[in-house]
Amino acid sequence: MSTEISGSALAATMDALGAAARKGGQRLAQASAAARNKALENAAGLVRERRSLIAAANAKDMEAATQRGLSGAMLDRLMLDDARIEGMASGLESIAALPDPLGNVLAEWERPNGLRIQRVAVPLGVIGIIYESRPNVTADAAGLCLKSGNAVILRGGSESFASSRAIFACMTDGMTAAGLDSDALQMVPTTDRAAVGYLLSSMTSFVDVIVPRGGKSLISRVQQDARVPVIGHLEGLCHVYLHESADSTMAADIVLNAKMRRTGICGAAETVLIDRSAAERLLPKVMELLVDAGCEVRGDADVCALDSRAVPATEADWTTEYLDAIISIRIVDDIRAATAHIGEYGSGHTECIVAEDVEAVQAFFASVDSAILLHNASTQFADGGEFGMGAEIGIATGRIHARGPVGAAQLTSYKYLVHGAGQLRP
Repeated sequence: MSTEISGSALAATMDALGAAARKGGQRLAQASAAARNKALENAAGLVRERRSLIAAANAKDMEAATQRGLSGAMLDRLMLDDARIEGMASGLESIAALPDPLGNVLAEWERPNGLRIQRVAVPLGVIGIIYESRPNVTADAAGLCLKSGNAVILRGGSESFASSRAIFACMTDGMTAAGLDSDALQMVPTTDRAAVGYLLSSMTSFVDVIVPRGGKSLISRVQQDARVPVIGHLEGLCHVYLHESADSTMAADIVLNAKMRRTGICGAAETVLIDRSAAERLLPKVMELLVDAGCEVRGDADVCALDSRAVPATEADWTTEYLDAIISIRIVDDIRAATAHIGEYGSGHTECIVAEDVEAVQAFFASVDSAILLHNASTQFADGGEFGMGAEIGIATGRIHARGPVGAAQLTSYKYLVHGAGQLRP
């Protein structure tokens, strides 16, 4: 299929896609949990069977991205090796193994007049998902929507177009083999950026909610232009705070993993904060591990005075999501200064405190208002799969509807079922 569609042809294509998703989603919402799970298991098997086809499509995307001069972090997000392809397949199986999020009675009560009221989980409807770079999002997003009975319209980045199409075919073929209508899964068939604008502003009769997953500019555009509700996923300005009670070896190991395990993910740490009273004890080991791993350290004046390997940080460093082997470090007076820094510069994504002092941990958890807070664990655990949710569409940093990892259960709404016995309102 051509990737170039514009003008009236684009509008007609997108409207037809939206109408198909709406009808397919209505049928999917009525499908049994067993059928939805079978479709997911089928798709996982097809991802494994078509491993070489997916890898070949990804190689094409990687070559084009390299020629375009994409950064190392972007190339890392785009790349699919055997382990990542297997990760997609096992992720789909994990989603299939989750409890059915639909039909659950979330609450029930009886009124004095005898009316029995239930609040029951139902799909959101048709979800538009706009994402960049990472083709594995195609499997995660489609899988979670399938599990939760939602139709989905996927719009991946142009750099991952071939990879995403190959993965998407596994998903739709898996549905067909399970006897389900694959129209519930749709992918925008063009790389034309105008398709994003049309999806955001001209498909309100088809799309119920938008989920953006990507950089700050994408999120800002979606939140500004969308004419339907948005489940926001902002940048990951994640912090690791080393309290004066922190074990020095644990602190250094957590910082290294939080930054360097994978630098290009939203859960990667970008800033380390260290209590002044313990800086001389904690900083040397942190610097040693980071520098030996090839990470550039940008420090404030206090950090640079303690270790000459640090590069002077600027004000911009505290608000930069590097997504690369770069980290900023600041010495803070105490836990109040640390939480104040996070409040001023953080994005509300994920923060960690390394401490042995239980009261300090409680104060940190009470004071910091981010979606995910960790104690003595790497920020790279900010992931739906690691939370036991099978996978996630993103980490929602807003406060409406969903917050933190957005998995199958977070892609549901509810309706009220009211049972009477002939009651009439006086």
